[in-house]
Amino acid sequence: MKDSNMNPSRRRFVVSAGGAISAAALASVLARTAQAADLPHLSPTDPTATAFAYVESTAKIKNPKFVAGSDCKNCNFYQARNSNAAYGPCLIFQGKSVNAKGWCTNYVKAA
Repeated sequence: MKDSNMNPSRRRFVVSAGGAISAAALASVLARTAQAADLPHLSPTDPTATAFAYVESTAKIKNPKFVAGSDCKNCNFYQARNSNAAYGPCLIFQGKSVNAKGWCTNYVKAA
């Protein structure tokens, strides 16, 4: 069947379905963005944080693996959209936000 012979009700359905799919995708992105801002801050006493030697501030760090300048905001796993954010989500600590000035042993320099 040619597109020019498409039934008007079918055409209306295709256009409506495309709009609904686009709206659902946009709503999903907006919900994830809002959720990231509402994440609780990771506590250094959290068992996962302790396992990876997470600290809230590199100014207080005593770990021999630490290299100056390797804080969370420069890490590949840090997911903050705003470069000035004090805290942001981390792929290592799912469901928590980490201090941009923090550090852990999983640090990998962002590309």
